[in-house]
Amino acid sequence: MPRTQRNDNFIDKSFTVMADLILKLMPTKQSAKEAFAYYRDGMSAQADGEYAEAMQNYQEALKLEENPYDRSFILYNMGLIHASNGEHDKALEQYQSALTLNPRMPQALNNMAVIHHYRGEQAEAEGDTQTANEQYDQAAAYWLEAITIAPNNYIEAQNWLKNTGRMKADIFY
Repeated sequence: MPRTQRNDNFIDKSFTVMADLILKLMPTKQSAKEAFAYYRDGMSAQADGEYAEAMQNYQEALKLEENPYDRSFILYNMGLIHASNGEHDKALEQYQSALTLNPRMPQALNNMAVIHHYRGEQAEAEGDTQTANEQYDQAAAYWLEAITIAPNNYIEAQNWLKNTGRMKADIFY
């Protein structure tokens, strides 16, 4: 039984019924409808902290989904799961794959920056200032790109960039 049919929450159940109805009425290929169902079940499992189940659903959705834009969000969510599990290299790979399909995805750029910033902090704590600065510079590059796409977002990152001298001019409003 699909995850969404097991949900006891009235709002979620109502959403699922509406989404299923829309899917049935839309003139879309069956594979796209199935991909969406897997994606929706993956999001539900991810929200419940059931990462293994979510990953399985996302992998099935990825097999069926042909639209690059939609595939980018599947890959992005897979990256979130890897990051949550501390698998930062895998998360970076998924985020990069998502960006290849959808270069205007600031949330993927932000998450890549967060991972590099974390790695910079770890290197700094170990006394490796060269690696720390390299990681911080990589984080800055991703944050600057994300802020260019979404200038009103990532205020803390903007402050960090200014405070560390990595934002040369206040070009964002």
